[in-house]
Amino acid sequence: MGHGSQQPQTQQMPGPFPGYSRPQGPYPGQHPALLRLDEVQREIATLGPQVCSYSGLQSDREYKRLERELTRLLLEVDQVETEGRPELQQARKCAAGEVEGLLRYLEGNATHPSRLAIEELTQEAQCLLNEGVVGPFRQGQAQDAFEISEELVEAVQDVAMRLAQVKTGGSVPLRKARYRALTRVCAVQEILEGRVRTHTLALPLSDDTHEAVQRINQVMAQVSGARCQEVALLMGLSGRDSCAHLARILTELLVELDALDVSSDAAVRNYRKQVVEEINGLLKHLDLEGEGEETRRYDLAQNDSIREIEAIRGRVSELREEVLRYGASGQGTELQALLMHLDQVDTGRNPCIREARRRAVLEVQALITFLDLWEALGRRNPGADEPPSHASVWRVLASLCDLQAQVLGFDGKRADKSYMVLEELLTKQLLALDAVDPQGDQGTKIARKQAVKYAQNILNYLDMKTDEWEY
Repeated sequence: MGHGSQQPQTQQMPGPFPGYSRPQGPYPGQHPALLRLDEVQREIATLGPQVCSYSGLQSDREYKRLERELTRLLLEVDQVETEGRPELQQARKCAAGEVEGLLRYLEGNATHPSRLAIEELTQEAQCLLNEGVVGPFRQGQAQDAFEISEELVEAVQDVAMRLAQVKTGGSVPLRKARYRALTRVCAVQEILEGRVRTHTLALPLSDDTHEAVQRINQVMAQVSGARCQEVALLMGLSGRDSCAHLARILTELLVELDALDVSSDAAVRNYRKQVVEEINGLLKHLDLEGEGEETRRYDLAQNDSIREIEAIRGRVSELREEVLRYGASGQGTELQALLMHLDQVDTGRNPCIREARRRAVLEVQALITFLDLWEALGRRNPGADEPPSHASVWRVLASLCDLQAQVLGFDGKRADKSYMVLEELLTKQLLALDAVDPQGDQGTKIARKQAVKYAQNILNYLDMKTDEWEY
């Protein structure tokens, strides 16, 4: 807001609330009230960025500190004596409004439904891992004595998937909270998947194999314990240790393994190599404590991989428009090439980029399957002896092809009437398939099963198009 060329430079507070811009002192006449408001404004300028990047909950210590500081400033602003002068009253009102805006923003993010959803999913993951990994370890049960089940890995993967789909509305604090939770859950998932794979290895070796094997076996036992400690640390289930402390322990183990002389035995060298790989696999996840503080990690608008994915999605959109308007004309080859391109996009351990790539892949696959069915219907030439039930499945597939064309072109929201109509029509096709009696014909059974999967995929794609997910 301009005040003329003679006015001091103004400063705009960051944040999504209306900023309070006022000249930064000294003020004309050095009135005590304005001097005090100038001091308050400097404190607001310091607290503002902290509030705007805060991603925790109301119960967190940092939240209480920020709330306490802002409340103190509000009381101090309220105590400024204006002497009934309109210009002082206006200055005080603006300062109070800015502090109140920061308080509202702080509370709004900490209590936002998406922030609470992130916390709920984090606690779900904590319960799974406490019961399946950390609890048994603390009860004195070595990790090798119990199996990390594939069911546990799948359950953690499901939590990660739901976390990636939490909507943030573009809010920096919500993106930050989602990213921090996701990186930890995905790191734990990778640790568990690595442990499931090592069940197939012939480890440990017998102490009689080589004089160094006994020490390698001891290190392997320590690594098993470190694995459980790392899961506890990443998921906030350990209040005593730190990632830095565990990293030092693992690094010392690497140094000790490196010093062992195993040059005379290939089997022992391979064993040591596998243990070293186990340790390195744990070390790479121990840098997560400060990673979530870097804006470039969770604000992905300028991320090169996201730009690459968006460029592919833009081309898919052009091809989709071309198919819906003019029909199939060899687009399948280019779509397959785009799928290969997506497979090569570097996600950089970032679960949000993984989710963006997954959704782009589904967009390409939806168009490919539509083209495949459209061409199959065009080639269809049933014989006179075709079973009636088989013909019924193909009639449903023809209806599904028409409906998928509408779904591909749909650009609305779930509350729209057209969305509900499409959902209802797709559900009716599923019911029609359920009513088909194969009468023992194997070909009809297979065709019906494929048609049901096709209909469900269309419904899932429609659901994905309208879930308002963003990076």
